[in-house]
Amino acid sequence: MGRHALRRLATALPTLLLVVTLAFFMMRLAPGGPFDQERPLPPEILRNIERAYHLDEPLVQQYLRYLGGLLTLDFGPSYRTKDFTVGELLAAGAPASFKVGGLAALLATVLGMTAGITAALRQNSWIDYAVMSSAMVGIAIPNFVMAPLLTLVFGVMLGWLPAGGWGGGAPQFIVLPVLALALPQVARIARLVRGSMIEQLHANHVRTARAKGLREKIVVVRHALRGALLPVISYLGPMTAALLTGSVVVESIFSIPGIGRYFVQAALDRDYTVVMGVVIVFAVLIITLNLIVDLLYGLLDPKVRQG
Repeated sequence: MGRHALRRLATALPTLLLVVTLAFFMMRLAPGGPFDQERPLPPEILRNIERAYHLDEPLVQQYLRYLGGLLTLDFGPSYRTKDFTVGELLAAGAPASFKVGGLAALLATVLGMTAGITAALRQNSWIDYAVMSSAMVGIAIPNFVMAPLLTLVFGVMLGWLPAGGWGGGAPQFIVLPVLALALPQVARIARLVRGSMIEQLHANHVRTARAKGLREKIVVVRHALRGALLPVISYLGPMTAALLTGSVVVESIFSIPGIGRYFVQAALDRDYTVVMGVVIVFAVLIITLNLIVDLLYGLLDPKVRQG
């Protein structure tokens, strides 16, 4: 298992370097700049600002300087948010995004797997049809529709929960954002688990287990569920990373001070360093979670580890 993890880690570092390189040069190729305004700055002032941020240097030199800063975890200053570094902005926004995203990922996993397993064990029954119909509705309704609907029903019409705001992360303020993020993922996980579970329930090794007289609970948990988890685990990695880094729509609708809002505003303002910081955080999460997925694959299926 240790050698398996080292092999995966050896491929993760070049992948991260490639992501950083592509993001760096693509941001510079986009039209506009961080100091473009409706009323242009005088050339002398613009040159002084670019010199202060080393933007007057050749692009390759800027790239090498940025990589050198990353080695010390220095993401550089924000070009548009005065007196703040990128690290400070990420540290301020990450707790909110991670709290909402982590709870949404946990809720989506538990509800999705429960619904999918229930539908698979009751295949072609009214329970199966109800779960799959609800899943299709959940997949078809995007976040930018689900979030306002939840706000309208539970925040405005019923008045059970706050319609927006963060409130220091109090439970009543995070219920609606978590539901808005989790519900579409619940539907996707439920469909994935159902299909995988049905395939495993009709597999030869499950038929053999039943023929030996094992109890149905043991057959489902030990033999069918273990194989059915493999495709689900592969989906949970990128899903969790996407939820942890925040949904721009959900954070904007509920006024959550997360990193998703920073990312969009920085992209519009051409704040290169902030965009790069969010991209790197997202890439590290994706690589780390995929590494965890690979290790779990090796635990659940020894053939993967041996290969």
